[in-house]
Amino acid sequence: MDTATLWLLPALPLTGAIILLLTTRLGNTWGAVLGTVMALSSFAVATTAFVTMLGRESTERMVQLDLFSWVPVADLQVDFGLQLDQLSICFVLLITGVGSLIHIYSIGYMSHDPAQRRFFGYLNLFLAAMLLLVLANNYLVLYLGWEGVGLASYLLIGFWHERPTAATAAKKAFIVNRVGDMGLAIAMMVMFATFGSIDFDTVFGSAPAANEATLTAIGLLLLLAACGKSAQVPLQSWLGDAMEGPTPVSALIHAATMVTAGVYLIARSGAIFDLAPTAQGAVVAVGAVTLMFGAIIGCAKDDIKKALAASTMSQIGYMMLAVGLGPAGYAVAIMHLLTHGFFKAGLFLGAGSVMHAMNDETDMRRYGGLRTLLPITYVTFGLGYLAIIGVPPFAGFFSKDRIIEAAFNQGGAAGVIVGTVALLGAGLTAFYMTRVMLMTFFGEPRWKPETRPHESPPVMTGPMILLAVGSVGAGAMLVTGSALQNWLEPVVGAEHGTETLPAAMVTTLALGVVAIGIAVAYRQYARREIPQTAPESVSALTVAARRDLYGDAVNEAAFMRPGQHLTRALVFLDNRGIDGIVNGAAALIGGMSARVRRVQSGFVRSYALSMFTGAALVAAALLAVRLW
Repeated sequence: MDTATLWLLPALPLTGAIILLLTTRLGNTWGAVLGTVMALSSFAVATTAFVTMLGRESTERMVQLDLFSWVPVADLQVDFGLQLDQLSICFVLLITGVGSLIHIYSIGYMSHDPAQRRFFGYLNLFLAAMLLLVLANNYLVLYLGWEGVGLASYLLIGFWHERPTAATAAKKAFIVNRVGDMGLAIAMMVMFATFGSIDFDTVFGSAPAANEATLTAIGLLLLLAACGKSAQVPLQSWLGDAMEGPTPVSALIHAATMVTAGVYLIARSGAIFDLAPTAQGAVVAVGAVTLMFGAIIGCAKDDIKKALAASTMSQIGYMMLAVGLGPAGYAVAIMHLLTHGFFKAGLFLGAGSVMHAMNDETDMRRYGGLRTLLPITYVTFGLGYLAIIGVPPFAGFFSKDRIIEAAFNQGGAAGVIVGTVALLGAGLTAFYMTRVMLMTFFGEPRWKPETRPHESPPVMTGPMILLAVGSVGAGAMLVTGSALQNWLEPVVGAEHGTETLPAAMVTTLALGVVAIGIAVAYRQYARREIPQTAPESVSALTVAARRDLYGDAVNEAAFMRPGQHLTRALVFLDNRGIDGIVNGAAALIGGMSARVRRVQSGFVRSYALSMFTGAALVAAALLAVRLW
């Protein structure tokens, strides 16, 4: 790929977004076509770039392009620069490839929406912002794409803003992400103060000379940013509500764009985290907690999209855990991110196909028996299901098992704990995804009498089939001959781990746990009648899972309420303290002036009397002093 054409990758979808959002004469049909063509064109450029990179030596594959001087302010000199290397091309192919399939699917899914043109404009904007994020060669350009992703997600989650729930969900996602974004903004300030630059090359090259405390602070701030975008604990609460947007938006957010941004940020900043063990440990802890958090929530959700959203939270937790393991985990994290992009996009599009057939019903308790009526959706969704739970030889088997192996291979008590958590997460994944399959496609029909389930049109099933193919073969393709690890090694470093447990043993344990999860779900949802309403008499854990493990309540108690009290205290201090001092001083001077003004009567005799009295007082004072 010619360096001079690198800018086309984000520019093509950005151009589509500008045309679609600013040109009102373009109708819905042509708007959908234009948005899809721009996404496919960017994918074509990405494919060309990838083929060109394959033809070069590993040390010569990175290309950079400085478009213009962006911030020339004293010592802060920032160019608007792009960088394409082995790491960023993985994300670029995922964003444009899966993103293009979602665009094609959306042509059918959104065909009856009167704002279809605007929808495709927002989709193009999402792709452009995410591409800019992963192609940046410095943190400020990355931050521009980072904020662009936040804006696009706000617009798409709240696309049906006339619905109060959608408008609220969009605001919630936007505000929660602002908390994380502050971490990235402050991290850039610390970088500039420490290294005198925010360019990747300068920061990473100078990191070994910085003290560990500073690097730890930068790492923790970057982790805070990643928690926001990737919906990790404690900033995970927005992800389930984001399902209020159209289903293609959910697929785009969960598979190809927003939630992968945090994983990219940590992997790209590996040179900092490798020198800050405390920050690395925090990444592992956040990933381990979140993968269990999301899995537990997924076990109790009856809304098919929210069950898949909880699944995403858990799977991104696996990726975060892996990138926290350093060079031993970077490649396997990216591998799981790529395989997850295929099967999670396929699962969400499959869920959209089911909703399309069921008059937008999302409650799985009102599904059942759909496998014969929606054969293509059933098969493609089923392949994604087998991939996510890690059944060989499907994609998730290769990537998730490698993460579990990497966790155990850390050794010591920490390795045992983290590896065990990852194993338990695999069992819970098998349970809740089997639950989704059984409640949706098996058993007796439980839908409303007026519902007439029907298969989706080819424009929707075509992308689902292609994603199912990726769900089957992507894992083996990436792991064969350590293909992905060798590809990423010049950017993320080589793996230098020791094998604590044999790989065959870890695989056996993982498959055993998955089998238990499937068996428990089968016993609960295939051999028993599923009521159309969720039972009220359930365990406290189930109640907590249905309420997202009280994530909103915790945030409200830990952040919102204290924030409100602090705000009220500051308002009181401002009104009664600062304003009181200012207003009191003004009143004092005003009162004194009013009283002094009365002395100015205009009568000469009054002035003479005042002068005589004053003179008498002065004379008396002098006499008293003299006598003393």
